[in-house]
Amino acid sequence: MAAPDVHLREITDADREAVRALRVRRDQKQFVASVSLSLKQAAKMPDAHPWYRAVYRGDEPVGFVMLSWRPPSGPYQDRHFIWRLLVDKRYQGRGIGREVLTQIADLVRADGGTELLTSYEPGDGEPWPFYRKFGFEPTGDVDDGEIVLRLQLPPGRSAT
Repeated sequence: MAAPDVHLREITDADREAVRALRVRRDQKQFVASVSLSLKQAAKMPDAHPWYRAVYRGDEPVGFVMLSWRPPSGPYQDRHFIWRLLVDKRYQGRGIGREVLTQIADLVRADGGTELLTSYEPGDGEPWPFYRKFGFEPTGDVDDGEIVLRLQLPPGRSAT
């Protein structure tokens, strides 16, 4: 089920505070850092080539996504890695996260990528079922205690 009118926007001074105010459920906080922390990490780690956007449904910010976009070095050199994906607790379960993954996969494919990577920290309430349902598979790698996942992106096909 596609979430209607979900789109990605650059974060501006006009919407920065509203995007920073987005929160996951209490039981999800151990798995995903806040938008504020994510933006601080992006500023401190320019070599990771952070690429981030607010997720909007209509004119309302409902989430945040950040990738390491083909960094020139490191374990994900020249690859696309989802660093953060957050949907505000008020908007979860409406297909927004799935739509964001679809749009990100299409952007990565348009950039010549053949795979999309992410990772998660295992634990009760972990996001693995969400990623598995979308088509991600474990790579067998573990990065800083997190299980690394891969979504294969066949050329020329839109994400599911």
